[in-house]
Amino acid sequence: MTLTAPETPAGPRQARPKPAAPPRRPGPARRTWQKVSPYAYVAPFFTLFAAFGLFPLIYTAFVSLYRVELQTPGDMEWRGLGNYTALFGDAYFWTSLRNTFTIGVLSTVPQLVMALGLAHLLNYRMRGRTFLRTAVLLPYATSVAAATLVFAQLFGRDFGLINYALGLVGVDPVDWQNGTVASQIAVSTVVVWRWTGYNALIYLAGMQSIPDELYEAAAMDGASRWRQFFHVTLPGLRPTILFTVIVSTIGATQLFGEPLLLEGSISGGISHQYQTLGLYMYEQGWGFFHLGRAAAIAWVMFLLIVVLVGLNALVARRRSRKEAGR
Repeated sequence: MTLTAPETPAGPRQARPKPAAPPRRPGPARRTWQKVSPYAYVAPFFTLFAAFGLFPLIYTAFVSLYRVELQTPGDMEWRGLGNYTALFGDAYFWTSLRNTFTIGVLSTVPQLVMALGLAHLLNYRMRGRTFLRTAVLLPYATSVAAATLVFAQLFGRDFGLINYALGLVGVDPVDWQNGTVASQIAVSTVVVWRWTGYNALIYLAGMQSIPDELYEAAAMDGASRWRQFFHVTLPGLRPTILFTVIVSTIGATQLFGEPLLLEGSISGGISHQYQTLGLYMYEQGWGFFHLGRAAAIAWVMFLLIVVLVGLNALVARRRSRKEAGR
């Protein structure tokens, strides 16, 4: 007798999976858009830059080669480099260039040093830290006209608060608007007051990006707060310091509002003692109506900024190489 296993009913046949269809190739229009889309995203910036940055720069260089008067801007007489030679032969140009450099140094150096110290204090944990960080930005948010008019009253010769305070300690009144050094100090004070808090917040952001482990390691090695500041904070802030130096140099070269509103004169005082390149350009273009010469001054300022920024970058790069080779 043979035993046979019972037959099990066959289940339903499972359908064989169909092979995956090959990916569809994008059409010509889609392939073209994939190639063009990155340029389309950045096109608005370059369009605005070409319209409001590059074109005025090139057109200013074009106008600087002609004699153009403000009353008749359509009448252009070719001068070549005549505007530049007349510019370099003008004693007031060299005075304004010297004043720009002096006021730039008097405003930039104290401003960045004070901003660095202020940022170092704001980096500590203290009560009201958020309020103080906001308060240091208020001078930057203040109108340059309002700030300069207030400082013009403070630096008044007869009734100014600064001379009153100096008189309390036995110092004679200072003519802040007619003296050469005094007027440049007054202009620099306005610039320092407006921009110190702005640079302090930039330094504060740079300090917060420095790892805490570096400070902990320095503290374990017995470094004091001052040694930590000089050997940890300053090296970590080197790119930030370079950025603020470059931006402050550009701002000092283009200084215009503060010296204009201190006395309300485009000549920068009786003897042009605090007339900057910006004021000199305005005086030539809108005071004497020489638009061609004003355009030449604008290009000289542009080239001066390029040279100064290049020198700052070169000095910073050489110093970085020296420290890397140690």
